[in-house]
Amino acid sequence: MKGIDSKIYIIFLLVVSVLTVGTAGYMLLSNYSFIDAVYQTVITVTTVGFGEVKPFSEEEKIFTIFLILTSITIFGYAVSTFSEFVVSGKLFDHFKHKRVEKQIEKLEGHTIVCGYGRNGKQAIYKLKNYGKQYVVIEKSKILIEKLDFDGILNVEGDSTTDEVLLKAGILKASNLITALPSDADNLFVVLSARQLNRDCKIISRASKESSYSKLKIAGADNVIMPDKLGGDHMASLVVTPDVIEFVDRLTIEGETTANLEEIDVDELPKKYLGKTILDLDLRKKTGCTVIGLRNPDKDYIINPEADAILIAGSHLIVLGRPEQIIKLRQLF
Repeated sequence: MKGIDSKIYIIFLLVVSVLTVGTAGYMLLSNYSFIDAVYQTVITVTTVGFGEVKPFSEEEKIFTIFLILTSITIFGYAVSTFSEFVVSGKLFDHFKHKRVEKQIEKLEGHTIVCGYGRNGKQAIYKLKNYGKQYVVIEKSKILIEKLDFDGILNVEGDSTTDEVLLKAGILKASNLITALPSDADNLFVVLSARQLNRDCKIISRASKESSYSKLKIAGADNVIMPDKLGGDHMASLVVTPDVIEFVDRLTIEGETTANLEEIDVDELPKKYLGKTILDLDLRKKTGCTVIGLRNPDKDYIINPEADAILIAGSHLIVLGRPEQIIKLRQLF
């Protein structure tokens, strides 16, 4: 896209230069006023065939011939260049990229998803259902066309490079999910993203057990192994089928189907800071039950006591029926 920008800039510069030289020339050679000089220049370079403001001398005629030949060459170059851009589709792509860049510049706290494969699609589906903003990075032109057709904000390119991550808004992103098929590529993405944004939460896919520790060292907050999770899940359906089926029924998908919700204690009314879970009284107000507590050190307490203190930086995990979760969201 830089090539198109530079050619458009050159064409603009050449056109302005011709108009400037023509105007200055007529002002000097013919003693025209500025308006008359601009008028004479425009009717000359556009070859519309109007007459001169006043009869030309030989010097003025030679200058006019030079101006006509120069302008024909420049405008011919401009028309052929724009025609090439239109026919090849580069001009459409250029304006599409400009539009996407402006949309991404407005984002803050969004999620970047690297790769639009099976895992990437599932991640996007979940983010969309939960109303989160996201940008997809994909290098396959076929998948990019599908993303454009579906109206999904995307950046075409290799997500292992800093340049592409910056285009996707990594500096202002809150989360990054890298779901590339290669563990090595995921490792490069994690390293680059962590270097560019220290505060971004990074979740990486891994295929091999040996990649887990490498990705964690590189800066991934969470490493997910889909194949391992799938095997564990299938085995659990044999060992504890009722428990697994019950858990499978729980969802965090949307506004009207969720059974689980996360409450950031920092976003609660200030009067609850330093109080206990009992003081919050969620069961009476909404029907929901607190089933988990994550403290600022990221340690999880399952089924916390009612006298557990609500301190800044902690999160509550709440369970309820969909209508109870909706009531919870309305109150908090």
